[in-house]
Amino acid sequence: MVEHDYIQETRTQRLRNWVLSEMLRGAGYALAFLLFIGVIYLIIWGIGQFMPDERLNAPPPMPYSALEAPLVTDKA
Repeated sequence: MVEHDYIQETRTQRLRNWVLSEMLRGAGYALAFLLFIGVIYLIIWGIGQFMPDERLNAPPPMPYSALEAPLVTDKA
C-alpha cells in the first residue's frame, strides 16, 4: 500500500494539483450555471403546457403584424 505524503510534495506537484483543482472547480461552476438555465427553461415550458391550445391559432398580439385589411377597389 502506497501512502501519499502531501506535505513532502515537490513544487511542481503542488502547482499541478492546484491547477487541476481550479479547472475542476471552474467546470463545476459551469455545470451549475447550465443546470440553472435548464431548470428555468423547464419551468417556462411547464407553464406553457397549462395554457389552452387555442393560443396556437390566435393572431399575434402586435398590431399590423399578420392581419391586413382588404383593399376595396370599387370602380363602378
